[in-house]
Amino acid sequence: MSEETPKKEVNIIIISDSAGDTAFNNAIAAAAQFPDAQINYRRYPFIIDKKRLEQTFTEIEQYPNLVIIYSLVKDEMQIPVIRFVREHKIQSVDILSPAVEALQKVTGIRPLERIGAQHKMNQQYFDRISAMEFAVMYDDGKDPKGFLEADVVLLGVSRTSKTPLSLFLANKNLKVANLPLVPDTHIPKEIYKIDPKKIIGLTNDLSVLNEIRRQRMISYGLNPDTTYSNTDAIRAELNSAQQLYEKLGCYVINVAHRSIEETAALILRHLGIEEL
Repeated sequence: MSEETPKKEVNIIIISDSAGDTAFNNAIAAAAQFPDAQINYRRYPFIIDKKRLEQTFTEIEQYPNLVIIYSLVKDEMQIPVIRFVREHKIQSVDILSPAVEALQKVTGIRPLERIGAQHKMNQQYFDRISAMEFAVMYDDGKDPKGFLEADVVLLGVSRTSKTPLSLFLANKNLKVANLPLVPDTHIPKEIYKIDPKKIIGLTNDLSVLNEIRRQRMISYGLNPDTTYSNTDAIRAELNSAQQLYEKLGCYVINVAHRSIEETAALILRHLGIEEL
């Protein structure tokens, strides 16, 4: 696709009565087949009653080019989704029902319709939930003390996948904190107290980052030609970040053309952790 042609924006809506990991992973796998599209993921987990479902419908109506991927156990929750997508002529995918129906036909057994039945409530499960909460609490450098408690600290300029990576690694039971890097801003003293091996410096190709930022501004209906997407400004940001990485002696990963899964695999390998 030429640089002059804007990428087609698609908003994938994940609706689940549990964490939504299955639907999200399916969405990522499918989206990988469309590298020339601008894919935005919007997750709505733990939608367990009709009121929250209606609130979700109200919120997502603002987004263009929707694809709804849902994983809902109960028929009473599936029906409103089916009605909504038909009324709004939205493409949708029901992740769970086809497999459940096939098993029901073969076994002759009525399904439990128990939310979250695929998740074992063991210590590993609770550790994962704790890690997810940690990632949310210490996202974007909200509280510097999180850096000292984290298993992994991600550093990077804007749009280097810090938050998605934090949540992906949290799903591997790792406590992750991240810090956005902006030139000439104060770096918390806690960063210099961390074992450099636990710090991951994220970077990107200038041209790729420029395109990502321009498309992000366009998706918000804003002028894409701003300081945020200016080539010289981005170059300064990347150089400033690289200087910090060299000072810290941390592991650096270029996320350009890498999926979240690929980057996470590099991080796990660097930490000496086997894939969970």
